[in-house]
Amino acid sequence: MTQRPSKEAATAARVRRRRSGRPVFRLVAALVCAGLTAGALAGSASAVPATPAAGTEEIVNGDFSGGATAPWWWTANNPASVVDGRLCADVPGGTTNPWDAIIGQNDLPLAAGETYALTYTASATVPVTVTTNVQQAAEPYTQYFTSADQLTSEPRTFAETFTAKTDDDAAQLAFQIGGSDEAYTFCVDDVSLTGGAETPPYDPDTGSPVRVNQVGYLPDGAKKGVYVTDSTEPVAWSLKDARGTQRASGRTTPLGVDASSGQNVQSFDFSGVTAPGDGYTVTIGGDTSEPFAIGSDVYAELRKDALQYFYVERSGIEIRGDLVGSAWARPAGHLNVAPNTGDNGVTCVAAQPCGYTLNAAGGWYDAGDQGKYVVNGGIATAQLLSEYERTLTAPGASKAALGDGSLRVPERGNGVPDILDEARWELRFLMSMQVPQGQALAGMAHHKLHDAQWTALPTQPTADDQPRELHPPSTAATLNLAAAAAQGARLFRKYDPAFADKLLASARSAYRAAVAHPAVYAPASDSTGGGAYNDNNVTDEFYWAAAELYLTTGESSYRSAVLGSPLWGEGEDVFPQGGFSWGSTAALGALDLATVRGGLTRTQLAEVRGEVTQAADRYAADAADAAYGMPYAPEGGHWVWGSNSQVLNNAVVLATAADLTGRQKYRNAVLGAVDYVLGNNPMNQSYVTGFGERSTQNQHNRIYANQLDPDLAHPIAGSLAGGPDDSLEDPKAEQKLAGCVGAMCYIDDIESYSTNELAINWNAPLSWVASYVDDLGGAGTRDWHGGHGPRG
Repeated sequence: MTQRPSKEAATAARVRRRRSGRPVFRLVAALVCAGLTAGALAGSASAVPATPAAGTEEIVNGDFSGGATAPWWWTANNPASVVDGRLCADVPGGTTNPWDAIIGQNDLPLAAGETYALTYTASATVPVTVTTNVQQAAEPYTQYFTSADQLTSEPRTFAETFTAKTDDDAAQLAFQIGGSDEAYTFCVDDVSLTGGAETPPYDPDTGSPVRVNQVGYLPDGAKKGVYVTDSTEPVAWSLKDARGTQRASGRTTPLGVDASSGQNVQSFDFSGVTAPGDGYTVTIGGDTSEPFAIGSDVYAELRKDALQYFYVERSGIEIRGDLVGSAWARPAGHLNVAPNTGDNGVTCVAAQPCGYTLNAAGGWYDAGDQGKYVVNGGIATAQLLSEYERTLTAPGASKAALGDGSLRVPERGNGVPDILDEARWELRFLMSMQVPQGQALAGMAHHKLHDAQWTALPTQPTADDQPRELHPPSTAATLNLAAAAAQGARLFRKYDPAFADKLLASARSAYRAAVAHPAVYAPASDSTGGGAYNDNNVTDEFYWAAAELYLTTGESSYRSAVLGSPLWGEGEDVFPQGGFSWGSTAALGALDLATVRGGLTRTQLAEVRGEVTQAADRYAADAADAAYGMPYAPEGGHWVWGSNSQVLNNAVVLATAADLTGRQKYRNAVLGAVDYVLGNNPMNQSYVTGFGERSTQNQHNRIYANQLDPDLAHPIAGSLAGGPDDSLEDPKAEQKLAGCVGAMCYIDDIESYSTNELAINWNAPLSWVASYVDDLGGAGTRDWHGGHGPRG
């Protein structure tokens, strides 16, 4: 029989497109792998499964009494036997994936809606992380439970609960014990699986009930926090400096039950304190907040590190330790150096052959996996370009902070702003995905490039032995290329005219191809080895691409396409309530039309700027109504996959409106978004690695996976976690977050890909907003209480 774990394959059946957040396919630890035939297994077949019943023991011979091994089986490369009352297997070294060596038991009956208790005691003669799954025994290998278990020579007992979503009279328990460089002996004992268990109440460790921005506040900015308490009466608060001297005091304001979290909360405001300093804390009763700073440069490091993130996500290039530190250094991956098949000579998937190869090396790895997606790369690149372009249009924006030498990248010192050098790395990849002239669909862009099957967590790029494949072109990808390349062309004109010409030619040909093929959609089912990123409505991409081409060229045909778009003048469709995203990109065009000098009439310019400020009014009102001050009120109160990026994308709109009008309420709402992401939230969690006392450390990522392998690093400082997702769209979230409310649906665990993934299109708005708020503290402070927008 085939024994093949697949978390991604399990979720593939429920892939759907979402206009905000990320697709529901994503990323997990144990993935599709090469199947194991019945001849590769040893052990005995089990009896016919019994009907599942509460409290019934479903594991047969879980204590290995009498030395028997039946009905347990194992793969041929790790023979097992009972030693001192435990089932032990000799696991070979040098295997690549967890599923390269397995011990398991089949024919376990599960009942839909039943909660099960799974316990087992395990050890290993060398420190390893093994994967424990309860799953379907055949395709699509849906997992009911999964856990990454860290083992040492000292036996450790694991006790877990999970709820089965479907009936399965022949489920499988599999201990996946491969993937170690060293040979070792794995032993397991006292394995039990019983129904009738109770799910532990959701009770996350959120630390102090006094919540603040754990990084800090600008001297002239709003300074607010939240106190979680059962009390409904105001209570006294005290602000102290690092020496313990009280600098301010007051009483809280009761707010009642916060809808985003279900918590009863009160707020406090110390905006009157402007003295710079580190180590401030707020104390209420016996509770004290995490420490924070007040200072004009409090966001300077965040600005640098949020942008530096993109360098360590580069594909096809060595990541140099002298630039970012040895912990994040690694060789270049996916360059046809064994075991890689490489991206520098990649062809199409076998099911839809194309008869040519592309050199699509380079670009950024998308997220937790090592796929590269044009629709995700397009929006991320555009936001980096817009971050730089804002320095050309907005009063008080600092060019030097994004200039040559501002980042630790190989290109520093070349006379080009480093942020443009970073964007160039992805722009080259986007252009490389274009179908060559003379081929069918010439000028279109391939939708994505990734592994033929999902790889294990962790897997270094150089160790990835999966074939790399181009997936068919799509209209959405083609328009992403057209938009990003057109914007890049106008910004590189000053620094590299030849590259600008190449970008513009690529943008033009892509736009023509999209017009000729306006309804070529990526299928939702294409989610093996990589995410589908399916999008069957490309009206927004057409609007965005036409806007960028018009702003770059001034040509009337593109202007007509903008004004003739069904989205022109439709502000709420351009700026959705939950925030723009990779699947809803019209806002990118509208923001640039509102800020970049072009040929729109005064009336047309006023109209598009009015759409920006009207959207900002909505988001600012949401921030004012929110106990935690974030400009995010998702439809139905539903916190989506990648909610942190949605909070920040709304902040981008607010900041643009502030640049246009100088209105304080927009700036305050941006600062509320920053406060939320950096700790003033229901989890008391800074979602940015390395920023704040309680910062996320274990984002879902195959390269930087310290939680699973202590020899690997955590993600680099400045990496943003996806954030709360109340749909619980991965097994770890289902297991650990049952009963959570909205913004509480988060866990800092590498296996929770739906709440804790990192991604280029999440760090892009973080970088944009960090740049904006750092400008407020530096060059932008002179315009804090007023100002004017860019002239048009």
